[in-house]
Amino acid sequence: MIITRNLSKKFGSRLIIDNFSFQFPKDKKIAIIGANGAGKTTFLNILCGFEEYDDGDIIVPKDCTVGYLPQSPCEYPKSTILEECISGNVQLCDLQNRLNDALLNIADDYDTYERVEQECSDKGLYSLESDTKGILVGLGFENSQFNDDPRNLSGGWRMRLELAKMLTNNPNFIVLDEPTNHLDLPSITWLEQYLKSFRGVLLFVSHDRDFINNLADMVIHLSNANLNVYQGDFESFLEQKEEATKSILREKESLKKKQNQLQTFVDRFRAKSSKAKQAQSKIKMIEKLKQLENRLVVDDDSKKIKFNMSVKTKSGKIVAELSDCSIGYQESDALLRHLDLRIIRGNKIAVIGTNGIGKSTLLKSIVGEIPFISGEFTIGTNVDMGYYEQEQLNILDPKMNALDNVMRLAPGITRQQAMTILGCLLITGDGSKKLVDVMSGGEKSKVAMAALLARKSNFLILDEPTNHLDMSSTEALSESLASYDGTVLTVSHNRAFITSFATHIYVVDKRNKAELTGCDGSPSD
Repeated sequence: MIITRNLSKKFGSRLIIDNFSFQFPKDKKIAIIGANGAGKTTFLNILCGFEEYDDGDIIVPKDCTVGYLPQSPCEYPKSTILEECISGNVQLCDLQNRLNDALLNIADDYDTYERVEQECSDKGLYSLESDTKGILVGLGFENSQFNDDPRNLSGGWRMRLELAKMLTNNPNFIVLDEPTNHLDLPSITWLEQYLKSFRGVLLFVSHDRDFINNLADMVIHLSNANLNVYQGDFESFLEQKEEATKSILREKESLKKKQNQLQTFVDRFRAKSSKAKQAQSKIKMIEKLKQLENRLVVDDDSKKIKFNMSVKTKSGKIVAELSDCSIGYQESDALLRHLDLRIIRGNKIAVIGTNGIGKSTLLKSIVGEIPFISGEFTIGTNVDMGYYEQEQLNILDPKMNALDNVMRLAPGITRQQAMTILGCLLITGDGSKKLVDVMSGGEKSKVAMAALLARKSNFLILDEPTNHLDMSSTEALSESLASYDGTVLTVSHNRAFITSFATHIYVVDKRNKAELTGCDGSPSD
């Protein structure tokens, strides 16, 4: 499979990948992990040919077909689900265009038409549509959906469509960039089972600990521009990494001890002419030992992110209340009906349900972006809502830097206050001046979160806040929400995240039944 030799990549003066050599073994499932902004997506893009690298080589065998699943669905899809899925096979789509051109000129150049037509038959163009329909059905789409507009699908189904597009090429080397971000729990389970049966190389970036443990038999950790390879799943990686760190620290300590011993000799005998030559030799030895010590780098993401959540003003006891509410875009086709929900100050409620059922629409209705179709919705006294959208670019200006975006979204905050908040989220120095347009998904999430924290709202409404966040950031966010003095309403499919802080679960389903329960399973008061 694919081989990298001395691969290196820089952004300006910052080294992203340093001299990485590796041969991807056949039929292995490999997770790439690392902190937000470390360069994981960049590495995937380089392997797939979407970005240039500075030094080294990438060798792709002729029999290797790479399939790539991006973090987000296509922004401008074709007009139907079937057409969008077929477009994933670029080679056969190009061949179709060549056939169309040959047909137009068949009277003048029949030989070209005959040659192209034979190529179409040999490469499977005539079975592409039926093959594509089979893939879509296998991924859970109904035949009746083939002519639907892809833009009407929920985020999770849009990502299933992207997966179907990728599979039209019959790849034997699949590259996935955070595939669980837009999927509900049943879809994540389905994807895990599908990928377990895949025969070929699977290379994926994920911050979902359970997902990695269920799939990976190898982990590549990207830290400080170094890619270190570990055998086994995520838990095995943690054990190996801890042992490797201890070994490196022991070796560094040993080298330091030798340097100190040599330095003691130099300090004692440097001034004596009879020992001057020996002292100079010891000085050279010390320099060599320092070089050896500097080469020993601990594979570690030691910096800890901090979500400092505070409340400016206290809300009334009843924060919000829904009574017999319907949500959606028109009464005849409401997503959910008969919703009843009373949110009490201090509640931390996780909304769960399948993709496309209307969870994000519910949040948008509560914050006033989409009107309720019917029913009564009231907001309590002194309630200040802070809303975190699933898609950060809906609120961030991609042509502005991180610092200016925070100041724009949190009027009244000083420049120093904005820099402090960004610093707590590990966006410091030049990072705060980086344009949002060139940031990773995790970095964009942190900028949007920084703007939210700056407002000090007492009612946080969060739509998939852990999407794109690395595992340490997700853990820090859950800890902050657990100690937050305000009220939380969140949509999330991250099981560990929900159980770490939620006091209540609000389950919605297609039977228009919604139920609020305590996390111990008891009915809510």
